[in-house]
Amino acid sequence: MINWDNFIFFAFSALFCWILASFFAIKSKEKSSIAILLHSLGIFIYTFFIIGFWIYIERPPLRTLGETRLWFVFFLSIISLLIYLFWHFKLIFSFTTVLSAVFILINIFKPEIHNKELMPALQSFWFIPHVVTYMFSYAFLGTSFLLTLYHLFRKKSTLLPYFDDLVRIGWASFSIAMFLGALWAKEAWGIFWDWDPKETWALLTWLLYLIYLLYRKTYPSSIKKSLLIIVLAFIFLQLCWYGVNYLPTPEKSLHAY
Repeated sequence: MINWDNFIFFAFSALFCWILASFFAIKSKEKSSIAILLHSLGIFIYTFFIIGFWIYIERPPLRTLGETRLWFVFFLSIISLLIYLFWHFKLIFSFTTVLSAVFILINIFKPEIHNKELMPALQSFWFIPHVVTYMFSYAFLGTSFLLTLYHLFRKKSTLLPYFDDLVRIGWASFSIAMFLGALWAKEAWGIFWDWDPKETWALLTWLLYLIYLLYRKTYPSSIKKSLLIIVLAFIFLQLCWYGVNYLPTPEKSLHAY
């Protein structure tokens, strides 16, 4: 059976494949079939662990912060593969591999308690779609953050037209996740919205990405300022995701599991 003790083996195996894929992607002038194959192999290894771990704990691995980080890395790896396939951006594997490594190392050095129990409030139809949709959106918004940093350090970039697409997909997914969460809250607590710390930071993050989209539409030539909004929004996203747990009032949160 695959338990959390096996994570380091699967994670490092996947990272090794992704690092090799990054190397071949950079070295190749055209789209590298080897890079695609290696990156896909890394995704397969990582997915195999998630499925095996899901079977072992007998519940969706979506409850703890560590488990949500599993899905963030999973979606990040898939998005980077799609970007390489369709946009042929050679550095995307390198960027996403570094970010994936950060979250994987956090999971190794600060693992959560992965017990099999799922509290009654989480035993809901809305649990899986709500959390998975959030992680899907976080991965898109995380990718937009990586490309933003790349653009800010380069005077010219051919990727700028794609920034808006990444943020639109991420923001739309974020919106759906918030809506699903509201339906879940109504079912579990009898209210759609309670200004819980987690909900408040989620709303602030949602508004910042909306401001970016509106600013880009209104001032399309003001590139640097718009990209700085993405950086700020991503910081807010981290506070929404796990930073809220370190704020003075986490125990008051309905999301404290």
